[in-house]
Amino acid sequence: MRLISHPVLCNYYVTYRCNARCSFCDIWERPSPYIDLHTAERNFKDLKRLGVKVIDFTGGEPLLHREIDKLLNLAKDYGFITTLTTNCLLYPKWAERLKGKVDMLHFSLDSPVKEKHNQSRGVDCYDFLVESIVQAKMLGEKPDILFTVFETNVHQIEEVYHKFCKPNKLVLILNPIFEYNNVETGEKFSVATLQQLKGWTKKPGVYLNEAFIQLRKDGGNHVNNPICKAASSTIVISPKNELVLPCYHLGLKSLSINDNLYQLYKSGEVQNLISLEGKHPQCEGCTINCYMQPSFTVELNKYWWKALPSTIKYNRMKGTWKQLL
Repeated sequence: MRLISHPVLCNYYVTYRCNARCSFCDIWERPSPYIDLHTAERNFKDLKRLGVKVIDFTGGEPLLHREIDKLLNLAKDYGFITTLTTNCLLYPKWAERLKGKVDMLHFSLDSPVKEKHNQSRGVDCYDFLVESIVQAKMLGEKPDILFTVFETNVHQIEEVYHKFCKPNKLVLILNPIFEYNNVETGEKFSVATLQQLKGWTKKPGVYLNEAFIQLRKDGGNHVNNPICKAASSTIVISPKNELVLPCYHLGLKSLSINDNLYQLYKSGEVQNLISLEGKHPQCEGCTINCYMQPSFTVELNKYWWKALPSTIKYNRMKGTWKQLL
């Protein structure tokens, strides 16, 4: 049963450019412009009309955008919940200008071991992460540690929890890796690893959507009965000001917005594409977190119930639950 018929999230790609070379991501290989303030504000107005609550300013590395603070400020003025994830290479430079503008600020981490984290990211950014935590705390900010979980590093969660999160009173977000296109993400999660991850959902100060675990146990999205509601729950906007459907990772169709996002989204062409969400051959087995999470919130099913406790827990920790009502 559908509970929410409108999109709730916008993944706004401010640029595809990135100053890291992560082994499990290929976005940094793409040439890209940067979004501009005027265009973004026009889109914010239409996103508000469409019912979107949250804007994730993403990339690439969003802090490469020279006006990212102004973009965030505009989004806050329109009443959106804002999220941003950074590899921290540029956070020390931006820290003071970002203060109070990001509701859910995530610092990416792949390993508590400096050499392994830098190897995973393809650049030396571990020390910048450590410095960023210090600066954020000094400014009264509370970033989350976003730990990318692989089969090969699940044993390091404990160390991350006690080394970075508990001493600094930061939320630990466990983000299971997912496959897409031809990007190498390593071996699949074993049943034992999924059970180990499930145990972390009950830990204080830890966020892991338990529906992610259930979805992986079920073999991911299935095209004959899709759980994915990516196109109807999430609006994806590219740096070229295009509406990307059904999601960034599949990206079968890109339509120019031309300062008219609302009408474009309501058009017959877009609505037809939305009706095919989760049903494309490439959608079989999909477990992409950034589209499954909003999918779990808009339709009442077993995944909705699995996701509910962790969703309430995280938004209580971040103080954003009232804004979602």
